[in-house]
Amino acid sequence: MIDTAVSKRINPLQELIKSKLNPQKKNVTIKEAAIRLNVTEQTIANYIKKGLIDASKIGRRIVINLESLENNLKEVKSLKYRR
Repeated sequence: MIDTAVSKRINPLQELIKSKLNPQKKNVTIKEAAIRLNVTEQTIANYIKKGLIDASKIGRRIVINLESLENNLKEVKSLKYRR
């Protein structure tokens, strides 16, 4: 009984510690973003050209910040349903 009570409180703390020690990757390439969103790479490139997705160029690679990607997609969805 005590073990279950203790494990219920310790498991979320262990997951929090793991997430802090191994943070999620913050930048993704166009290919990775396309896989995450289940669209083609060309669609992502078009969104970047139109300004719907913020991207930055590091050397020859174009990288997209995951947080800004999620925020931009929320804005696009809200504009779509406003009509």
